[in-house]
Amino acid sequence: MDAMQRKNLRLVRRLILGCLLMFCFGFALVPLYDVFCKVTGLNGKVLNVGPVSIGGQDLARTIKVQLIAVNNEGMPWLFKAQTPQLEVHPGETRKTAYLAHNPTASRMVAQAIPSVAPSEAAQYLHKVNCFCFDQQPLEGFETREMPLLFVVDPELPSHIKTITLSYTLFDITPKSEQHTELIGDRSTTRRIWL
Repeated sequence: MDAMQRKNLRLVRRLILGCLLMFCFGFALVPLYDVFCKVTGLNGKVLNVGPVSIGGQDLARTIKVQLIAVNNEGMPWLFKAQTPQLEVHPGETRKTAYLAHNPTASRMVAQAIPSVAPSEAAQYLHKVNCFCFDQQPLEGFETREMPLLFVVDPELPSHIKTITLSYTLFDITPKSEQHTELIGDRSTTRRIWL
């Protein structure tokens, strides 16, 4: 084997090794990101969901909870918090709701994704019952009140006076079913939103 063949073989080995390393890194990226967010407290992910047992209310403190509603791009629903701002005592179970209206004539399905700011407060906000736990189907022109039951943990650091809970609403309507409809003398294909 001459020097040129050895160089080519070494290059091929390095390229294969590089591809394998990139694949492994891409595969491990999501778990690494989750660990990074957990360690640093970034991303404001709400991890505390479901039933909660908190010792009692801290009536000496009042926390301002801001509720924000955002539609993802292309989501036509009207979406808002019934009460945009609440004042709660840590340990107090609080019930509120968001309102959603489907202004289209078609049935649509949505999923709400929560985010908390400051991110340090995410671990102290416990959602006992939330519309974000399930997909939300709405018929055309239907309006629905979507409940939210939450508790702010009394262990919330004292320097946090305001928590912002934001929900982004995504359209997850299945778009796979097609329907053929006769319009005039031509046949066209139209989507039916299920």
